[in-house]
Amino acid sequence: MFAGIPAAFAQDEGVGEVVVTAMRREADDYTADMPAVGLRRKADFAVAQVSVMGDSRDKAQREGEIYDMIRAAIAAAPRAGVQLAYGERTLQPLSLANYRELTLSGDGRPDSQRARFLVKVPLTGTMDAQGAQGAITAFVKAVKPVGRAQMAESDDLTLSVVAPDQYRGAIADAIAADGKAMAARLGPDYGVEIEGLNRPVEWARAGLSEVLLYMPYRLLVVPRR
Repeated sequence: MFAGIPAAFAQDEGVGEVVVTAMRREADDYTADMPAVGLRRKADFAVAQVSVMGDSRDKAQREGEIYDMIRAAIAAAPRAGVQLAYGERTLQPLSLANYRELTLSGDGRPDSQRARFLVKVPLTGTMDAQGAQGAITAFVKAVKPVGRAQMAESDDLTLSVVAPDQYRGAIADAIAADGKAMAARLGPDYGVEIEGLNRPVEWARAGLSEVLLYMPYRLLVVPRR
């Protein structure tokens, strides 16, 4: 979904900042059936992909205008209360030290190119996804064009979570509490077994500003011996 600098310094997904979409990863043993119990919480950031597009006829001029506008966006970000990043699943900060490594791709027209990166807003305090969308739109409009280069939002708003594996204990506590409650309802002749607590933490979007963090466990009802 997102494009940008190749992940040469990619972090492990569980400890880095991850983009929250429908599922965590594509794996052979992955099932889209989420368990009943997990941890629902506000995401750490609202994230939108933006593009800087240029169509000056001279290639060197066109690329210079695109990169100059990205540099201007980096300078303007702190004043606008937004942060810039790149990456597909695990996000990294976009800075003056690495912005020229952003890939310029064709724009489907002769003599045109674009670079894509991410703008994100912390979902702290009363800030929600709607407010973050407004802040991102205002930021994009505020960065002045450079030559024929222009910046525009190019994807729907999504969310990100920092270090999802840090919530493993809270998720396990919720699963254990649910298992105990289930066992109490079944009566003294039955108990429960829980499988899958060794699995990585998964994530999915659970609302405009919220995510669901979970482990794909199985709760089995077993007779007591």
